Amino acid sequence: MMRLKAQDPRWRERLDRRRKRGLRDQARVLDGARTILEDVRKNGDRAVLRYTLKFDGVRLKAADLRVPADEIAGAAAGCDRAGLAALRLAARRIERFHRRQVRKGWSIGGRGERLGQRVTPIARVGLYVPGGRAAYPSTVLMTALPARIAGVAERVMCTPPGPDGEVSPWVLAAAGLAGVTEVYKVGGVQAIGALAYGTATIRPVDKVVGPGNAHVAAAKRWVFGEVGIDQIAGPSELLVVADDSARPDWVAADLLAQAEHDPDAWVGLVAVGSGARSRNLADRVVEALNGRLRNLERRRIAAAAWKRNGLVVEAAEMETAAGVAAAIRPEHLSLAVRDAGRWVGRFCCAGAVFVGGYSPVAVGDYVAGPNHDGRRRAVRLAPGRGRFCAAHRRRFDEPGRPGGCGRCGHDPREPGGAGRARRIDRGAAFPKGGGTGREAVTPGPPRAPGEEDTVDFDIVLSILFF
Repeated sequence: MMRLKAQDPRWRERLDRRRKRGLRDQARVLDGARTILEDVRKNGDRAVLRYTLKFDGVRLKAADLRVPADEIAGAAAGCDRAGLAALRLAARRIERFHRRQVRKGWSIGGRGERLGQRVTPIARVGLYVPGGRAAYPSTVLMTALPARIAGVAERVMCTPPGPDGEVSPWVLAAAGLAGVTEVYKVGGVQAIGALAYGTATIRPVDKVVGPGNAHVAAAKRWVFGEVGIDQIAGPSELLVVADDSARPDWVAADLLAQAEHDPDAWVGLVAVGSGARSRNLADRVVEALNGRLRNLERRRIAAAAWKRNGLVVEAAEMETAAGVAAAIRPEHLSLAVRDAGRWVGRFCCAGAVFVGGYSPVAVGDYVAGPNHDGRRRAVRLAPGRGRFCAAHRRRFDEPGRPGGCGRCGHDPREPGGAGRARRIDRGAAFPKGGGTGREAVTPGPPRAPGEEDTVDFDIVLSILFF
């Protein structure tokens, strides 16, 4: 863990040295990804099966790769009712949010001419859903639902098999709920290669979207041009800006909820306060984090991320903190400060902004409704996903006041997500109500290619993922 003081004129230099270390690591990952991709391009299913055995420890045949439709349809039977209700709640909120992003075509004309823009859906999109360390049904919803709303006809999901060679019933239940049309038991770089180049079993797609580890991010970088991609994502990131009005144990819980994603996850704190206040706050958060870490289910992963990539910066005032955030440009930014709403405009260099202490990032991971935006400074390049969008678009999650988290508390607790579930229980404040939790999300009417009320997948998909 690195600790800096913003008043030190060399803090940027020290931060850049750590970033350059990450770039050296990235070069090695890129070389490894290219080797696997070339093998998949040349050898198709044989290469996919070989790498599945090597990296996932599962021996499959080509005929085993595709998950049968009846298995997807029956997956919900292996999930508890409260968890399914939470999935349906999340699906409704995600769908409601993304329907507002749908854009129509337009035309102008006069004196015998007509010019315009027709926005149409991509035909076939690959959805990458991580696995291995945990199961992520929320990622299924956050990739598949925007694609379905956009009118994408073929929504193809790849996700790693578990040790038993099967896909988590939670992931399959979410796939059925979100209208995924094909599911394959393939993960990692080989999955990105199969989606981009195609194999005898998996037909190639037009665009690949979804989160993943550094290897998956490297693979997406290589296949761009062969197919479209949403962005270069990579491990999860969170920067919390907090003052002495924040609860140190809640800040610590937010940091651990992202650190437990991956040993390469990046988490940081900017402690704001004059004199010794910033140092005292930073000390209290670090103490709370270390205490929680001892009892965390995924403590080895979270501890590795905190040791390697943790950051604590002391800042005397909010303007200084805004400068630190602008230099880092994180995936998630949490403002746990007084009058957080009035500071949102100063913290625009982030993928998703969570406003106030009662807006835990874990709620955005699961059920708030907005999707996610870029990581590792990528937000400066693509602040909002939109091929025709020139304006910066941001997602602001501000659940409300203290007083319980209502149906959010019934989140399915994705396996391996205990830290996130705990932070939701302790801090979220969604108003109760909003349906019985039993209603299924049903697909909308099919749209004919070329209709002016359809929308290109680029526009509705505002992804940072996790």
